[in-house]
Amino acid sequence: MIQKILRYTRGYVKVQVQGYSTERFLNLCSHHQIYIWGLEPKGDTYELYMTLQGFQKLRPLARKTHTKVTLVQRYGLPFFIYRNRQRQAFLAGIILCICLLFCYSSFIWDIHFEGNEKWTNETLLEFLETKNVTPAMPKRKVDCSQIVKDIRAQYNDIVWVSASIDGSRLRIQIKENEDTFQENEEDIKQNTASAVSGQVSQEENAGKKEDGNSLQPTDLVASEDGIITSMITRSGTPLVHVGDTVKKGDILVSGRVEVLNDAKEIIDYQYRESDADIYADTEMIYQDSMPLTYQEKHYNSKKQRKAWYIKLGSRMISVGFTKTKDQTCELYTSEHQLKLGESFYLPVSYGEIHIKPYTTKPEKYTKEELQVCLTEKFNSFLEDLTEKGIQIYKNDVKIHVSENSAAAKGILYLNKPITEAADTEILEIERDELK
Repeated sequence: MIQKILRYTRGYVKVQVQGYSTERFLNLCSHHQIYIWGLEPKGDTYELYMTLQGFQKLRPLARKTHTKVTLVQRYGLPFFIYRNRQRQAFLAGIILCICLLFCYSSFIWDIHFEGNEKWTNETLLEFLETKNVTPAMPKRKVDCSQIVKDIRAQYNDIVWVSASIDGSRLRIQIKENEDTFQENEEDIKQNTASAVSGQVSQEENAGKKEDGNSLQPTDLVASEDGIITSMITRSGTPLVHVGDTVKKGDILVSGRVEVLNDAKEIIDYQYRESDADIYADTEMIYQDSMPLTYQEKHYNSKKQRKAWYIKLGSRMISVGFTKTKDQTCELYTSEHQLKLGESFYLPVSYGEIHIKPYTTKPEKYTKEELQVCLTEKFNSFLEDLTEKGIQIYKNDVKIHVSENSAAAKGILYLNKPITEAADTEILEIERDELK
C-alpha cells in the first residue's frame, strides 16, 4: 500500500519496447538499476511500467540495443496536477481536503476494546468518560499509562491492560481473571495490594509496627453463620478453630496481638491487618418464581421498514421515518464508521435502522415450559456460585408447578469463605507507677 502511494506521488509511466534485442534492453535496465514492474509480453513487444527517473535514462540504452521505446500511458500525481492546472477551485479543494485530513489525524475518533467479556464496551466507555477519555479528544492529551492505571484500579478482576494509539483509534487490550468474581467494596479496600499485584509479602505484614505510617489494624469477622471447615492464618491472632460453630459478626481473627512478659502477663499490644483464608459450611435459602403467562409478540411483515442515517460527530441526519404513532416496535441498528486504511478512523459513520412493529397477545406457559425455565435459571445460579469459588455439597431445592403458581424453593448447603474486615478495637494497658 505504501509503495503504491509513493509511486502515485512521484509519477510513473507505461511503455512499450519492441525491436531485435529487447531481452538485451531489459538486461541493461537491470544493470543500470532502472526499476521496472508489470512486465508483460505482447507478441513481438513487451509492455512494462517504470518510474519517471528511469524513463529519462532509456535513450542511450534504446540506441545501443536498436530498440524502440513507445510511451503508452502516464500515471501519478504530477500528471494529474498538470492536466488540471487550470482548475483552481479543484486544486483548492484538494489542498483543503489534505488540511482537514491532517487536522483530523491529530484526534482520537474511536475507542476499541479487545479481550473484555465480563465488562461491556458501554460500561468501560462510561468509566473512561469520567476520566475525560472520550472520542474526539486530541491525541496529545491521551496518557496511555494513566488509562491503564485507572482501569486496573477500578476493576479488580482485570489482571492485565494495554493501551496504545493506532492511527486515530485508541486501542485498549484487556485480560480478565476468569477464576475470580467481583468483590464488595470492603473486600476491595482490604485487598487492594493483592488485587493489583497478585501477591502480598508476608514479611512486610509481619514487620509492620504501630506508627503513623502503618495500615489501619483490622479483624476478620464472620459474614454469616456457619461451621469452620478450613482455616489458614497468615497475620493476626486466630480466635476460632476448625469445627467451631460461628455466628454472623463473631471475630474469627483478631488484629490485636498480645505482648507478654516472663510472668505471662500482658504488658502491651501490637496491631496489624489480619489476613487469613477461612472456609465454613453454610446454608442458603433459594427462592425463585415465574408468572404463568407472558406477552407473545406478533410482527407485521407488511409494516416493516428501514431508515438510513449519516452521523457527523454527534449530529445525525436520517432519511426515512423512525417514529411510530400509537405502535410498539423494535429497532435494530447497524452502523459503520468510515476509515482510511486500517487504522485512520474518521468522525463520519453511516448505518441503517430496521423498524419492526409488533402487537402483543397474552399467552400461557405449559407445565413443561415452566419446569424447563425454572430448571435452567437454577442451573445458571449454581454455575455462578461455582465460578465464584463456592462449593455446593448438598442441594435440597424442589421445583413445584401447579395450576396457580410455579416456583423453586429449598436450601443449598455450601462451603465458602465467610470473612469480612472490621476495625480492631484499640486497648490501652493501665500501669501502676511506683512512687
